Amino acid sequence: MNISAVILAAGKSVRMGQQKMLLPWGSTTVLGKVIQTLQAVGAGDIVVVTNSKIAPQVTSYGVRVTLNDEGEMLESVQVGLQAQKSSAEATLICLGDQPQVEEENVRKVCEGFLQSKSRLVVPSYQMRRGHPWLIARELWDEILRLRQPESMRDFLNAHKGEIHYVECDSPSALQDLDTPSDYLKFKP
Repeated sequence: MNISAVILAAGKSVRMGQQKMLLPWGSTTVLGKVIQTLQAVGAGDIVVVTNSKIAPQVTSYGVRVTLNDEGEMLESVQVGLQAQKSSAEATLICLGDQPQVEEENVRKVCEGFLQSKSRLVVPSYQMRRGHPWLIARELWDEILRLRQPESMRDFLNAHKGEIHYVECDSPSALQDLDTPSDYLKFKP
C-alpha cells in the first residue's frame, strides 16, 4: 500500500482554550494517538502540518513535520500535499484532533481506494461525511490551485459524484475535539 497521510494540526485551538494537540490521551497525547493509529494501519509517509509552537514536541513521534502558522485548513492541506513524497499514490487527510478515530475505519478507507480505484474515498456514518478521507495523487494539483475563500468542502462538493463512500459502524469518523467538554466526553 503506497498511501501516505497528512495530519492537520496547525489550528490555534481557540475554542479549547489551550493547545489541544498536546493534551493527554491515554499513554500519549491527542496528536500522538492519531499518529499511532496511522502507523498501525501502515500509512507510509506521515506529514504533520502544525504550528511553530508545538512543532518541537511533535518530532519525537517519528514523523515529518511542516509548518503552517496561519492555521487555515485549506492552506494546511496544501502545505501537507506539497511535502508528500513523490511515490505516494494517494494520501489520507486526517484531523489531528480526532484521537478516537478507529484503525478499522482507516483501513476501510484505504481498502476502499485499493478496491474501487476511486480518486476520492470518504468515510461515512449515518450519511454524514467524516475523516480521514483519501485523495488520489491526480487530484492534488487541483487542491493546490484552490484559493481562499474556496475550501476543502467546496472541493469535495465539486467532486461529489465521484466520491466512493465507505460506511463506518461507529460515529468516531465524525468526532473531533473542539471544546473542553468534547475532550472530557471522549477522553479514555
